[in-house]
Amino acid sequence: MSYSVGQVAGFAGVTVRTLHHYDEIGLLSPSGRSHAGHRRYDDADLERLQQILFYRELGFPLEEVAALLDDPDADPQEHLRRQHRLLTARIADLEKMAAAVEHAMEARKMGINLTPEERFEVFGDHDPEQYTEEVEQRWGDTDAYRESQRRAARYTKADWERMQAEAADWAVRYQELMAEGEPPTGERAMDLAEEHRLHIGGWFYECGHEMHRCLGEMYVSDERFTAHYEAMRPGMAAHLHAAIVANAARHG
Repeated sequence: MSYSVGQVAGFAGVTVRTLHHYDEIGLLSPSGRSHAGHRRYDDADLERLQQILFYRELGFPLEEVAALLDDPDADPQEHLRRQHRLLTARIADLEKMAAAVEHAMEARKMGINLTPEERFEVFGDHDPEQYTEEVEQRWGDTDAYRESQRRAARYTKADWERMQAEAADWAVRYQELMAEGEPPTGERAMDLAEEHRLHIGGWFYECGHEMHRCLGEMYVSDERFTAHYEAMRPGMAAHLHAAIVANAARHG
């Protein structure tokens, strides 16, 4: 069997001009010619073309491709082994790239438009996207979620750092009042609960007292929220929940 240049171009997904170029530089010269002098390619030519296209896909310049294929000491098995190694490395690189793209997509969904370095500086080991899918499933259709996304999309690194600093300062003061024995129904505890509510409203979405009370319920019913506050001070999740309830009642 032999094939015309047009047929081979169709098989390989390349242009006729490309095949003409490969012939001109001696990279792939067809094994035969028709009576009219037209190029005719046999199965061996197609196999060589496949090798050429493989190496080209991996970024090898044509000169190196020619050297590899024309090496008298190389055998077909060695080409396959080399290709396997190169493909394995390429797959690993592509998987890393895919993971990076997925990470960027999740960040975009959350509206966190920071570089990896900035994200590490702001959030450290904490992954702000850890529960993105769950949050979207539970609250994706709410105005609060949409407002949070809209606001977060415009925050800079400095904004996130200021937000973190405010939250850290609030946490220190709340731990101090607990250490001093302030009950959750005390004025200081309720004032800090109100500050907590206003922090959410200022940075993410309008958080009324009823919504804040619902959040407080999650702090004691969801072990992940509970663990977050318990890591600051044992008993803090329940104390804050009670302070939020008391503060909501105070403003009710």
